[in-house]
Amino acid sequence: MGRIRVRFVQYLVISGGTGQDALCSSILQEVLRGAVDGGAETQVLSLEGIERCRGCSDDRSVCKTENRCAFGDDGFDNAQKLILQADALCVITPVYLGAMADHLRGYLDRLRRCERGLIEPLADKQILAILSPKDDVGYLSCLEQLDKFCRHTGAVIFDFIGLHRWNSDYQKVSAYSAARSMAFGRKAGMQK
Repeated sequence: MGRIRVRFVQYLVISGGTGQDALCSSILQEVLRGAVDGGAETQVLSLEGIERCRGCSDDRSVCKTENRCAFGDDGFDNAQKLILQADALCVITPVYLGAMADHLRGYLDRLRRCERGLIEPLADKQILAILSPKDDVGYLSCLEQLDKFCRHTGAVIFDFIGLHRWNSDYQKVSAYSAARSMAFGRKAGMQK
């Protein structure tokens, strides 16, 4: 008797690219196609225009007491809601100088700060990480940054894909398959 898997309803792709990165844009389309073919509703969250954390240091600041940002009028609050409502996530980012795109890193730092005491909505949420290093340097350090975010919030890296111009043909297939599997309810470590 086979295991029953619950399909995800909402699959959110967080784009760390600026829209000018051809590799990230092309694999994003494959992720969306895979999630839709797996039966999920999809949405893309672009973080352009969302500011870095301003670092409120007061222990009574709303990020610590109410789990929201006092400066959320730049789109942060809406982005936070989308992430919390999603059943599964995909993070796609170019890698510059050993780090994820600045606005993605800034957003995740801000989200992590606002999620103190409200970690449960991210716990066990599956995340597909797709990293596209520009000079083949920094892939592992960028993955370490995402892993640190996941360990802090309780999210789980479903898989990670390193994307280069010379492997994009078969990595797009991997991205499609991973997103489709996630939409069907597959979890990290689960066999077919």
